[in-house]
Amino acid sequence: MQQRPLGRTGLQVSAIALGTMTWGQQNTEADAHAQLDLALDAGINLIDTAEMYPVPPRADTQGLTERHIGSWLKKTGRRQDIVLATKVTGPARQAGRPGHVRDGRLLLTRANLFEAIDLSLQRLQTDHIDLYQLHWPDRSTNMFGQLGYTHVRDEVPTPIEETLSALQALVQAGKVRHIGISNETPWGLSRYLHLADTLGLPRVASIQNPYSLVNRSFEIGLAEMAIREDVGLLAYSPLAFGVLSGKYLGGQRPEGARLSLFDRFTRYTNDNTALATQAYVALFRDHGIDPAQGALAYVNSRDFVSSTIIGATSLAQLRSNIDSHALVLPQAVLDGIEAIHRRYPNPAP
Repeated sequence: MQQRPLGRTGLQVSAIALGTMTWGQQNTEADAHAQLDLALDAGINLIDTAEMYPVPPRADTQGLTERHIGSWLKKTGRRQDIVLATKVTGPARQAGRPGHVRDGRLLLTRANLFEAIDLSLQRLQTDHIDLYQLHWPDRSTNMFGQLGYTHVRDEVPTPIEETLSALQALVQAGKVRHIGISNETPWGLSRYLHLADTLGLPRVASIQNPYSLVNRSFEIGLAEMAIREDVGLLAYSPLAFGVLSGKYLGGQRPEGARLSLFDRFTRYTNDNTALATQAYVALFRDHGIDPAQGALAYVNSRDFVSSTIIGATSLAQLRSNIDSHALVLPQAVLDGIEAIHRRYPNPAP
């Protein structure tokens, strides 16, 4: 498994990361432990989770994902073998945000960040987090499928200076080694970098945003920044919730699959996404490539990607997804991908 730099931290992370958001909902604790064992055996060292997980977020399951990782760490003693990343939940400013987490104390203030990190450390049964990420911005902005920006004039978000200062205190306390952002915009990333440079605050090491064949919006304003500023992308939803495997084509809804169980992820089910997916699947199959592995291999190959976060509900899926790290797409396939992208640009942002 190829190892890549995590920003300017000096840490090396695997080109593929293990995502965990199904653990505690679709996957049991035993499933989680088996996935962790398999992932580490395959050379994966970056494990990504969040205090909010599993997804869809519910009050009765919140925190189970971190607890499953914590019980595995206690059982195996392999803390030194992983780069452990988790995320602090942002404010519930918009409908659908998980206001049940920490009884709604979700602004990215010093007090809330200190509370959140201590709870995560307890659940994870560790004394530090290698990469502590802000799950989404404190302010309202275009994220989670919203392309256009609408300014909310009367909103008073937590100043980024305050958030970064609190993160600096967590680093100084030894509870956090490095920091990252998630679901951020070019303005947000530039602001974090500027404040770090001018005020001597911690520098973000990574940005975790969606990126896949049906959502390449990261390329528009963030890819150049990721490369020039050494803030690599941790790409989530690289298979668009499994859509790019082709298993939902023709209206299929396989039993137990995420889009069969949950109807909230509509950004992956529109008509243009289905048309684009059909074209990508046909392209890969014409070249004898498994569609899911082909879609992952494309993400893996982008030079602004530090790690591709994969998730699976079965060990067979996980093995197949991990195997994408060794796949090099031929030029004919890359050319075909660009032709499809021109026909169906970013149908699932």
